[in-house]
Amino acid sequence: MAKTNMIERDKRRLRTAKKYAAVRAKLKETIRSPKSSPEERAAAQVSLQQLPRDASPTRQRKRCQITGRSRGVYRKFGLARTKIREVAARGEIPGLAKASW
Repeated sequence: MAKTNMIERDKRRLRTAKKYAAVRAKLKETIRSPKSSPEERAAAQVSLQQLPRDASPTRQRKRCQITGRSRGVYRKFGLARTKIREVAARGEIPGLAKASW
């Protein structure tokens, strides 16, 4: 089981990223737009840098839905490798079976 404070930190980062998503998208579009002037781009870059660090979605970690483990998490299932093995052995994941040959 992951430390509770790490799980809560990721939840806080998720909330912050959602809060600033529209603002970040607008600023990034201004920076990328060939129609914007160099002054507008510079102002947008400064504004983007002044947003909280946790507003960036890349600061979030994928975590296991059951244990909160941050490593070895499969995107398709949202579970860590150890829990996938346990859940699959019980037959709780449709279409997933243990390989045998």
